[in-house]
Amino acid sequence: MKEKIKILFLSPYPEDKAPSQRLKYEQYFECFRNEGFEIETKSFVTNKFWDIIYKKGLFIKKSYYTIAAYIKRFYQLFFLHKYDIVYVHLWVTPIGLPIFEVFTRLFSKKLIYDIDDMIFLGHSSAANRFMQNIKGKGKMVYLMKKADHVITCTPKLTEFVNQFNTRTTDISSTVDTNSRYNPQNNYENDHKIIIGWSGSHSTSKYLYLLEKVLKRLAKNFEFTLMVMGDENFRINGVEVIAIQWLEAIEMETLKKFDIGLYPLPDEEWVYGKSGLKAIQYMALGIPTIATAIGANYRIIEDEKNGFLIPVGNDNLWYDRLSELIVNAKLRKSVGEAGRKTIEKLYSIDANKDLYIKAFHSCVNY
Repeated sequence: MKEKIKILFLSPYPEDKAPSQRLKYEQYFECFRNEGFEIETKSFVTNKFWDIIYKKGLFIKKSYYTIAAYIKRFYQLFFLHKYDIVYVHLWVTPIGLPIFEVFTRLFSKKLIYDIDDMIFLGHSSAANRFMQNIKGKGKMVYLMKKADHVITCTPKLTEFVNQFNTRTTDISSTVDTNSRYNPQNNYENDHKIIIGWSGSHSTSKYLYLLEKVLKRLAKNFEFTLMVMGDENFRINGVEVIAIQWLEAIEMETLKKFDIGLYPLPDEEWVYGKSGLKAIQYMALGIPTIATAIGANYRIIEDEKNGFLIPVGNDNLWYDRLSELIVNAKLRKSVGEAGRKTIEKLYSIDANKDLYIKAFHSCVNY
């Protein structure tokens, strides 16, 4: 009987917590096991650490958990040889020189590196701003160079990685359209319209790019702005419901959205983003308005399955939102077209073979 291929996933965060993990490789674990792979995960951040990591302050407690995580990672190095593939997402450890990455490469039979966003440019949440100066940006480039295979998520990332390693596969963030992402919107104007945004503390600043638009909109239309991921989000003059992101309420919250927002600035960091918010909204049949930048161009076809707004065009943001608020038929046609796009191109079924092919090619390389 052929032995199962053993894969160890070294991840920054606990399973089922961070979007960059949940909506990339983690949701494929069942598929991988069904295909005969033996899967194990080890995260740097523990569940207790995760509970405080985005809270301001708590420096001593965060330092304690970080030191403990480094000790744990050091111990894990001695067991890497037991796996056929070690799959590293983002980094092995977050700070300083790529020391742990060098030893991970040395002790691994085969190494796959999964990079999400342009993390090598440096990025931190407001709660951990001091981290930006000590993050090991060189770790990412080292892993790109030394991996047997690299998983990217946008053409821009692939272009960057190919400078160092041409053994790459572009796999966007995806969603489970079979069981988890099921549209429920009736596209009726029988209630106050909910304009929604989902993200995190570190990305909610992008929603403030629409502050003037939303204030202007609130003077002419009745709507609620629902923000999931930053419970402190506020805009004066706009009715806002802001809640913390929790896995237990993610789906029921997203399904309340009548319109989905995805504003972005024109920054190099953005060009590495996979368009995850648009994918989530569209999978649920939510008509989506997004900034015309980066991966959004390959997900959204303007005025057909969503709307693309040029950077800085507040008037067009206002016009599109106004149309969608009053026109239920438009929300329905755009929302249903978006759902079809995600089923065809950004679902688990549409992408699972790309991972499996990458695993086999890595082992046989």
